[in-house]
Amino acid sequence: MPRLSVRGRRAAQTAGETRAHVAGAASAAAAEVASPPAVEPDLTAAAFFDVDNTMMMGASLFWFARGLATRKYFSSRDLARFVWQQAKFRIAGNESADDMLTIRENALAFVAGREVSEIQQAGEEIYDELMADRIWSGTRVLAQQHLDAGQRVWLVTATPIELASIIAQRLGLTGALGTVSEIVDRRYTGRLVGELMHGPAKAEAVLALAEREGLDLARCTAYSDSANDLPMLSLTGTAVAVNPDTELRAEARARGWTIRDFRTGRKAAKIGVPTVAAAALSGGLVGGALALRRRNKLPGWAAQPPAPVAGPRPTLLQAPKTLFRRSSSW
Repeated sequence: MPRLSVRGRRAAQTAGETRAHVAGAASAAAAEVASPPAVEPDLTAAAFFDVDNTMMMGASLFWFARGLATRKYFSSRDLARFVWQQAKFRIAGNESADDMLTIRENALAFVAGREVSEIQQAGEEIYDELMADRIWSGTRVLAQQHLDAGQRVWLVTATPIELASIIAQRLGLTGALGTVSEIVDRRYTGRLVGELMHGPAKAEAVLALAEREGLDLARCTAYSDSANDLPMLSLTGTAVAVNPDTELRAEARARGWTIRDFRTGRKAAKIGVPTVAAAALSGGLVGGALALRRRNKLPGWAAQPPAPVAGPRPTLLQAPKTLFRRSSSW
């Protein structure tokens, strides 16, 4: 693959920063703000929580997609293509201009043409069916402590803003910052506004919301499991690593940040397969998703005979350790 010139790399970087700014501003503008809490409000302090592996076990987009699959919203081929695109981005770290364009164009292609109200209703049902029991109770307590102190609490996630808002409402939080989809005539076009709410875009969304709401970021707190969220974590006066990946744990120790880990050996074993599958779909192990497909675990996926391969076939528990270095922060 030809290498970009210095000028080309700078132009690509500038374009990425611009898209992140547009995505952040769009997400902040779309965030609904609940009424101030019943306790004496602390209007200049707030908390920002990542969702996947921070507030919820596994990836919210995986459970959303699984729920849509049972409702026949897309085919197994569509799902496999989405898995592969996300895996290239999240595991291989391949962030070329062509790959990023493909990811942006296809991230929400499976809802293109659908009415917003239809997807919102499906999201509410799917949350109750598949997500409610996967909220980390320890992280939920942390969020409640901020609410009890009169502070507002927002989720910040790459999950579509409609689904993120449903999760926030179900948890009694203030609102959510999520990926904003383009909508025309109350229907999704399948395209994004700006960028996925990921990495720098999360920081841009928090900045835009803080300016709009008069927040003092030095008095705010951010929570995440992933080093991908360092831009957001570095914005606030207090940062907390929750169930951190290896890179974030090291960074948190170096910076003196609090580390909270609610995982246990028994619980990790119990939820291991769903978590691996979640990582596959929204930015983790493509091998895990293929293994689930072979076992016909995902609704709507027909069982397929395994293709012959040279050497032993890896299973979910045999995936290379390097694939686990970063947990999904979606």
